Amino acid sequence: MTGAGKGTIKYIFLLMVVLVLLIIISASIGAAKVTLKDTSLIMLSFIPGVRNLISTDAIAHEDIVIISQIRLPRIILSIFVGMALASSGVIFQGLFRNPMADPYVIGVSAGAAFGATIGLVFVNAPGLSGISATAFFALAGSIGTTFLVYNIARIRGKVSVITLLLSGIALSAMLSAMTYLIMIFKVQDMAKIVFWVMGGLTSASWNNFFVLAPVVTILVIFSGFFSRDLNILSLGEERAMQLGLQAEKVKKILLVMASLIAAMAVSMSGIIGFIGLVTPHILRLIVGPDHKVLYPASAIAGGIVLLLSDTLARTILMPREIPVGIITSIIGVPFFLYLLVKSRKYVF
Repeated sequence: MTGAGKGTIKYIFLLMVVLVLLIIISASIGAAKVTLKDTSLIMLSFIPGVRNLISTDAIAHEDIVIISQIRLPRIILSIFVGMALASSGVIFQGLFRNPMADPYVIGVSAGAAFGATIGLVFVNAPGLSGISATAFFALAGSIGTTFLVYNIARIRGKVSVITLLLSGIALSAMLSAMTYLIMIFKVQDMAKIVFWVMGGLTSASWNNFFVLAPVVTILVIFSGFFSRDLNILSLGEERAMQLGLQAEKVKKILLVMASLIAAMAVSMSGIIGFIGLVTPHILRLIVGPDHKVLYPASAIAGGIVLLLSDTLARTILMPREIPVGIITSIIGVPFFLYLLVKSRKYVF
């Protein structure tokens, strides 16, 4: 096994241990206190082959319901949303060769916010296949914006990174203005829109998880096959083509994949910023720039970061809850400013 392979296994194992421990601790914390032992037994009772070896008869039925139907769906969903945002962030940073890139640079968040606003204000439908109308319209808005930005940036079959960034900024500004305009005319719905835009997982359910998890898993795994290509692209497009890489084709595929991954996450959680920015950069300092290690490690670490942030969001001011987007912004903004000062050459 190569050094990169051993390094990948080592870091993934350590991150998985941290993630499992954090899941148990997070599930135990809340307005209703549940011991770590009872939480562990409840969670183990859902694993086939293990449930017959343990007994939950001594645990209060209310505690079982709280863990299995309220906290656990939210915890697992936060892990997959964090995984999606961090994975997307790694791809964008690799494509743009810029440590300050994140999943929202091409308008994913603004498109999702506009779509969600339409869903919240104008649509009174139950949704489709377990997806709420708000999530459905948020997904449509983010994907539609990505498609529009991509086509604006495509010139003679090639995608200009600078044009992509600038068109994303322009469309984000326009869509944000339209979202605020709707809020002005629909004051009665402003609280709902603002809470969604701030980001949160209060509406988490097993239905949302079963919609999000398979799609994100497939997209993240498929994108992972391009880790070697991201390594080559980091040398520059000219050098990549000299090495035989079809740079334009790879860029198109990864742009679409990263945008879809981020769009799925945003449609379920609202706008949660800086996970895709902070997580890959921290992991790059720890595991190095090799995307074969960086990509899977960042994906797991993204789940850890968002789970930790969401746990703080729902417990730090109990019984009041803070939108998790506020927590990630409080952490992410200082880090972003640090990157900005340290890497001024990336400022356009």
